[in-house]
Amino acid sequence: MTQSNPLAKHFRQPAIYLKLPSQGRYWSDDALTLGATGDIPVYPMTTKDEITLRTPDALMNGTGVVSVIQNCIPAIADAWSMPSVDVDACLIAIRIASYGPDMNVTSNCPKCNHANENTVDLTNALEQIAMPNYDNVLKETDLTIKLKPQTYFALNRSNTISYKEQRILDVLSKDDVTPEDRERNLKAVTDELIELNVDTLTASTEYILMSDGTKVTQSEFIKEFYSNTSGALVKKIQDKLAEIAASAGLRPYKNVCTECEHDYQTDVTFDYANFFGLGS
Repeated sequence: MTQSNPLAKHFRQPAIYLKLPSQGRYWSDDALTLGATGDIPVYPMTTKDEITLRTPDALMNGTGVVSVIQNCIPAIADAWSMPSVDVDACLIAIRIASYGPDMNVTSNCPKCNHANENTVDLTNALEQIAMPNYDNVLKETDLTIKLKPQTYFALNRSNTISYKEQRILDVLSKDDVTPEDRERNLKAVTDELIELNVDTLTASTEYILMSDGTKVTQSEFIKEFYSNTSGALVKKIQDKLAEIAASAGLRPYKNVCTECEHDYQTDVTFDYANFFGLGS
């Protein structure tokens, strides 16, 4: 007979319970298991999780964040498909479960550049995160466009591509790059940015309803539409997405400079290694 581990009762236990901003909307059935009250247990990070968050490649491609979320929140079976509106809440909850609600933050005063030390209450920050309203559809002539949050997979892909493209642009700005190489690479970056914008719009669209009642949900058709519609409509959708994003998420916290007494605000940022207290 297999002997049970007598230390099992000392294994980590849920430290807090989290109510997702989405409340389970926009999740697939097999990606999330909600409890009867809608709360999900959040466990502290293990040593393996901490090492994962110190691995640059795992953070860059998103696998590290997905691994830590799924290990610390077992109710989430597929963090890749989680709606982006829940990502910050999950990471803050894991941080609280692992190290407590207080987080020390250093910020520079924009007036005198003095470094100020502050303590942020992450419990309050977590309570601020609200589900944006995606139910207000965008109507344009004969079309009704219903938006939705991106999945973490789509969001991470966009961030990764944007980061790589910025690196390329930084290289191209150097004096030793030939005009021919600069022109060729700039065209490639521009083409990728256009493709990225179309992919972002596609991933953020639940359906497009036509005036004859036809509801288009297939991503390949929606992507083809965005690739061939007017720039004015694309701009309206981008503005709508920006408006939705601005209505939720973390609000900046207030600071008063200890040197010059200047009032200013600072954002809570997600440099993952530093956010989880793992920076060197």
